[in-house]
Amino acid sequence: MDFAVFYEIQVANPIKNPQREFEVFHEVLAQVELAEEMGFKYFWTVEHHFQPGFAHSSAPEVIYGAVSQRTSTMRIGHGVVLLPFPYNHPVRVAERLNTLDILSKGRLEVGTGRSGTEIELGGFGIPYNETRARWEEALDIITTIWRAPDGRFSFKGKYFDIPERTIVPRQYQKPHPPLWVAATSEETHGLAGRMGLGLLSFTLLVSTEHLGRRIQAYRDGLKEAKPKGQFVNPRAAAFFMTHCAATDQQAKEEAERAFLSYARTTLATAIKVPSGASGEKRYAHAQFEAAEPDKLSIDYLIDNDMCIVGSPDTCIRQIERMQSILNMDQLLCMMQFWPIPHQKTMNSIKLFGKYVIPYFSPA
Repeated sequence: MDFAVFYEIQVANPIKNPQREFEVFHEVLAQVELAEEMGFKYFWTVEHHFQPGFAHSSAPEVIYGAVSQRTSTMRIGHGVVLLPFPYNHPVRVAERLNTLDILSKGRLEVGTGRSGTEIELGGFGIPYNETRARWEEALDIITTIWRAPDGRFSFKGKYFDIPERTIVPRQYQKPHPPLWVAATSEETHGLAGRMGLGLLSFTLLVSTEHLGRRIQAYRDGLKEAKPKGQFVNPRAAAFFMTHCAATDQQAKEEAERAFLSYARTTLATAIKVPSGASGEKRYAHAQFEAAEPDKLSIDYLIDNDMCIVGSPDTCIRQIERMQSILNMDQLLCMMQFWPIPHQKTMNSIKLFGKYVIPYFSPA
């Protein structure tokens, strides 16, 4: 199993303290350099908009350019680029991806997604019920560009009518970088497999057993895969809030405010849609229906394997238990949170890299 550092890029009080935003971006770069040194093989960030404090990774492709020049072996992944237009035009996405593939010397991993928050979709004027169709058509355009031997392509669909043009630059990896997709619902997990896309399971607040069923749905889908790209990427990755410290108590105290804030904000911004004859709004992702923000606690998250927190030995035991059910190819560790000081995040990365990663990835 490979390990990744995963970022929202969280900033404490960015409106009242704009200097803190500047500091955090440079702290993230230092953390990523350390993570590569400590054995993390992947770096992923989200693309989010309009969420001050919670996620400042609104232009991840710019961050990737900087990371590509500060690292040499770490794979650099969109976690994810939002494809429903007008978040991003697929031609511009292809141009940016190809440029990053060149600058990183072929270390690019391409995760795509639809987005699932009212504040973002509403800000860009995207109807929630069209996100899948817009995502799929944009993905078709990107893979069409990658298939064109000389970069010359045209495309006509529901949302785009692109006359024949030549795209530059061309991707460095042949036939193209690995493709992934973000998934939260069991339906999307299965769809990812059938499309031959790597799985980025961003499930939150569900038990390991429930998550295991979703990953199995992905693996079942792979058995009948018709790849969107030119090859099947059969890897499954799952995301967990992660914090490692010298003792269980220290880790728990340092992580508590951060983890609960993240979970509650995710619930507050999640899409709700009308359901049934009454038109009552429910979460679009059913996993959140049983979640009660006021009753969440750090013990609840730990006891239900919804996070990784503790000393190195405890983190190892937690991951072993999860892995026995999930059989992940990659674990995405979100370690940077606004309430956790930079040096404690650096210490978490060091401990995790020194003791936990070697346990699961022996030399």
